[in-house]
Amino acid sequence: MFAWWARMIIRARWAVLVIAAMIVVIGATWGVGVFDALTDGGFQNEDSPSSQTSERIDEKFGRQTTDIVVLYESDQYVVTDPQFADEVSHKAAEIEKWDEVDTVASYYSTKSETFVADDEHSTFVAVTLTGDDDAERADQYASVKDDLAIDGFQTQLGGEAAIFDDVNTQTQQDIITAEMYSLPILLGLMVIIFGSLVAATTPLLVGLLAIMGGFIVTRVLTTVTDISVFAINVITIIGLGLAIDYALFVVNRFREELDNGHHPHTAVERTMSTAGRTVMVSGLTIILSLAGLLMFPLPFLHGIAYGGMSAVAVAILGSLTVLPALAAILGPKLDAVRMPWRRKTRSSSKRHGAWSAIGRSVMRRPILYMLGVIALLALAASPFLHANFGTVDEKVLPEGTDSRVVSERIEAEFPGGDLGTLDVLVENADEEQIAEVSGDITDLDHVDSVSPVATEGEDTVLQVSFDADDQSPQARELVAQIRDLSAPSGVGIGVTGMPADLEDMFDDLAEYLPWLALYVAGVTLVLLFFAFGSILLPLKAIAMNVVSIGASFGAVVWIFQDGHFADFLNFTPTSLEPTILILMLVILFGLSTDYEVFLLSRVREEWDRTGDNTAAVLAGLQRTGGIITSAALLLIVVVGAFAAGGIVVIKMVGIGMAVAIFVDASLVRMLLVPATMRILGNANWWAPKPLRRFYASYGLKEEISEETEPQSQLEGHRS
Repeated sequence: MFAWWARMIIRARWAVLVIAAMIVVIGATWGVGVFDALTDGGFQNEDSPSSQTSERIDEKFGRQTTDIVVLYESDQYVVTDPQFADEVSHKAAEIEKWDEVDTVASYYSTKSETFVADDEHSTFVAVTLTGDDDAERADQYASVKDDLAIDGFQTQLGGEAAIFDDVNTQTQQDIITAEMYSLPILLGLMVIIFGSLVAATTPLLVGLLAIMGGFIVTRVLTTVTDISVFAINVITIIGLGLAIDYALFVVNRFREELDNGHHPHTAVERTMSTAGRTVMVSGLTIILSLAGLLMFPLPFLHGIAYGGMSAVAVAILGSLTVLPALAAILGPKLDAVRMPWRRKTRSSSKRHGAWSAIGRSVMRRPILYMLGVIALLALAASPFLHANFGTVDEKVLPEGTDSRVVSERIEAEFPGGDLGTLDVLVENADEEQIAEVSGDITDLDHVDSVSPVATEGEDTVLQVSFDADDQSPQARELVAQIRDLSAPSGVGIGVTGMPADLEDMFDDLAEYLPWLALYVAGVTLVLLFFAFGSILLPLKAIAMNVVSIGASFGAVVWIFQDGHFADFLNFTPTSLEPTILILMLVILFGLSTDYEVFLLSRVREEWDRTGDNTAAVLAGLQRTGGIITSAALLLIVVVGAFAAGGIVVIKMVGIGMAVAIFVDASLVRMLLVPATMRILGNANWWAPKPLRRFYASYGLKEEISEETEPQSQLEGHRS
C-alpha cells in the first residue's frame, strides 16, 4: 500500500508542493484568525450540579458574575473626598449606560465597605456585561476597556474578562517567544544532525505546514464548538515536534536507501514502505490517544483534542506527501550544502557501533539494568504522591500583569478580600425555611458569614463567605457539607462557585479517568499488534510509557507545586490543574509510543530476517539509537522553549514533556526496553496461533519491493 502511495506522490510531486504552499498561505492569513475565536473557559461540565445551579441563578436573577473589576486609586484623595467620589460616581453612571453593560456596582451605589481599600485611597467598580457567552463578552471587553480610565486616577482592570484578555494576549506572545528561541537552535541542531543545510530545512517546512494546517482546521471547528485558548500552544508543540520527528525518520531512511545505491524514485518507494508505515502507525496512535479526551464532559479538553488531532493529522499528511515529493524532486541534492562531517555511509546503518555496544552491555546484565532504571524512575516519580490539585486562575499569568495585580490587591487590601465565597440557591422556601438553611450553613466549619443577595418569589441566593482558599480541600469539603444538609421538605439547595466547580470536576475525572486509561491501553495494544504481530510487546510498551510519564509528573510537582526553580523560570508556585495533567498524559503516551514504534520497527525487520532476538535488538538499537536521541533532542528544544513563556500551565506542559521525552529516549528506550526484551527473549514475538494468522494476513508489515526498476523509476529516467 505504501509503495503504491509513493508512486502516486512521485507522479504528482509538483502538485503536492503547490497544494502544501497554498495551505501555508491560507493558514498564515485566514487561519491565524483563530486567535480571535478562542475561549478561556470550558473547565466545567455544563451538566454538573454547580453549572446547573449557576444556570438557574442566571435565569431567575440575571448573571451574578462580575466580568470586569475596575480599580481606581488616588495618592492625593481618599474615597470619601468629593473630588474622588464625584469622578468615580460619574464614570460608573456613564459605564452603566453603555449597550455592552448589564449592571454596575460601586461603593457609591451600595455603600458597602467591601468596595473601599483599608487605606481608603482605592476603590473598585464591578461591571457585569450583557454577552451570552465567553466569546461575546470578550468582544465587549475589547470594545470598552480603553474607555474605563479616569484622568488623574490610576486605573487597573481585573475580573474574568480582563484575565481572559491577558491570557489570550500572553498566549500569542508566548508562541512568538517560543519560536524566537527555538527556531534558530533547531536549525543549528538540524544542520549538525542532518549534516546538510538543505536536508535540515525539510522538518521546518513540514512543521510550518502542520502548524498552519492545524490553525485552519481549528478555526473551522470554532464555528461549531468552543476551543480553548490553550489549544494554540498544543497545536504548535505537537505540530512542530512531530513534524521534526517524522521528517528525521523519513529523511534518514531515504538517505540510507540512496547510500545503498537505489535510484531516488526507488528510494522513495522503499522509504514509504518502511518509514512511511512507521509514521502512519505512530501518528494514528497519537490521534486516537488524543481522541480519548473527548470522553470527558469538559469542553476545555474537547477543544485541545480537536486542535491536537488536527495538527497531528497534518503532520502525518505532510510527512507522507511533502517529504516524498521533495525527495523525488531533489534526489541526491537533498544533501546539498553538505557539512564536512556528513559521510556517505552513516554509523546508524552499520551493524556495530556505539549504540550496539550499549545494547551488548545491557544484555549482559539485563536484570541489573532493569532494576536500576526502575528504581531511579520511581524516585523521580515520588513527589507526585503529595500533589495538590486546583484550577486555572489569575496566578497562571506573570507577576505584574494588571488583571492578576487587581485580584491580588483586592485579596490583600480590601475587607473580606481574603475570604472565599460560594453562592447557594435555595428554591421553594419561605422566610422561615431560608433562615433555617442559613443557620445550618453558618454552623459549618470555616463559614464566616451567610447573606441573602437576591430574592425572587420563593427562591433566594445566599452568599456564603468562608475563611479558606477557594481551591483548598477545606473549601471543597464545605461544598459537600452544604449539599448534604437536610433541607426542609420540598426545599431545594444548589451550590455554585469555584470550590463547587472543582468538586464536580474531580468527580468527573474520577469517573472517566479509568475509562481513559483502558481506552488508551486498548488503542496501544491493537495498533502495536497490527504493527509487530506480538501480544507481549504492546503490554511492555504500556508499562514503559507509564514509568516515563510518572517521572515527568513527579518533576512537575517538584518544580511547579513545591516551587523549585520558581525564580529562574519566573512563576508563582501553584496547585496543579488536573485537566492539564490528563492532557500531558495523553500526549506523552502517544509520543512515548512514537519512539517505541521507531525502535521496534527496525528490531522487527531484523527479527524477520534473522530470527535471532538478541541480534535483532542490537541491530535495531544501532540503526535507531542516533535517530531517537536526535529526534528527542529536537523535540525537547521545541517543548522546552515554552518554558520561556509567561503562562504557568504552558510552562508546566513544556517542562513536563521535556523531562518525559528525555527520560523516555535515554533511560527507557535505550536501557530499559533492551533489558526487558533480553529477559523475555523469543517470547517478545509470541502471539496465539489465530492472532499470528490474522497478523500474517492483515498486519502492517514492512514489505519492501525487490524490484530495482519500478514504474516510477522508469518515469524518472524519462523525465
